[in-house]
Amino acid sequence: MTFQDWISYLIKRFLWYMETPKEERRKKEKDEHWPMKWFGLVPFSMKMMLIQMKNRFPSRK
Repeated sequence: MTFQDWISYLIKRFLWYMETPKEERRKKEKDEHWPMKWFGLVPFSMKMMLIQMKNRFPSRK
């Protein structure tokens, strides 16, 4: 990604932010959880793996 591409991307995001009403921006932010937004599917896949391991190896009491 060149510097020019990066600047055009930032300008597009800024314009979208300025043109979008506040309520609509908040609605979009609530739809996505912050771990998914920042780290993608990694937290989700790790959570699924832990649940699967917990079900496969029940604790012995």
